[in-house]
Amino acid sequence: MLLVEDESQVLYYEKRIKKVPVKVLKKHGVITSAGELVSLSAKQLTLEQRAHIRMLCEQRLQSFVQKRGLSIWDYRMLEDDPVPDSLRYLALKAAGRRCQLCGVTKNERPLDVDHIIPRNRGGKNELANLQVLCSKCNRSKRDEDDTDFRLVLPTDRSAGCSFGEPEFQSRSIAENGTVLAIEDKFPVTPGQILIMPKRHATDTFDMTAQERQHADELLRVLRVTIAAKDPRVVGFNVGANCGADAGQTVMHAHIHLIPRRRGDLDDPRGGVRGVIPDKRIY
Repeated sequence: MLLVEDESQVLYYEKRIKKVPVKVLKKHGVITSAGELVSLSAKQLTLEQRAHIRMLCEQRLQSFVQKRGLSIWDYRMLEDDPVPDSLRYLALKAAGRRCQLCGVTKNERPLDVDHIIPRNRGGKNELANLQVLCSKCNRSKRDEDDTDFRLVLPTDRSAGCSFGEPEFQSRSIAENGTVLAIEDKFPVTPGQILIMPKRHATDTFDMTAQERQHADELLRVLRVTIAAKDPRVVGFNVGANCGADAGQTVMHAHIHLIPRRRGDLDDPRGGVRGVIPDKRIY
């Protein structure tokens, strides 16, 4: 009786019935349909015939349960309650109020609290099973993946990072999604630019796939912008230092975009190979 009062349940079972039983019964001439109206076309059954049909249906149901087991009712055990506000707050706090896949904040895109193990696969409403994804990343993940992105994207700022968020945000000259660009304070050539993720990442290997994509797109735009401003620019060096032994002194991921002008070096051969001077020329 309660299901009769639940419109969503009525619509659900109407859809299920139309999808399978109606098609099968119509094929065997048991029913006819005219639009949304379905009518029995079989003649009136006797009491014995109805009892026999019920017996056959019960036998088939019991056979199905024995074959498939009681797991056919597992979906009834799945949690479908919304994430409590208290858990949502704790998940957002742990994520630094950023998407734990791409790093965007609530100011750039709505943030969702996602079940790592989807609820249709038994995932629970508990903090250990919750992560924060932006609306775009959550739609992409859907309910077919159980990747824990909390293990992929670090959200804490390194104590050795000199690029505090307010500092480089204020110096931003261009942005693209999860990354921004600033002018290098100590350029090796005029117009040198640094592209970096907005969240903290120690080096480019810590950047997410989306951050690297956004950085690449911004590099292409800035390349055109720089060349348009200075016709003397005829080439570029693009590179990143990853680790102190590779020359990294600022422990926040950043990519150098260095414009090159004809004659700025007597012999430019080797380019980025110049990180080890004796090996630059070959």
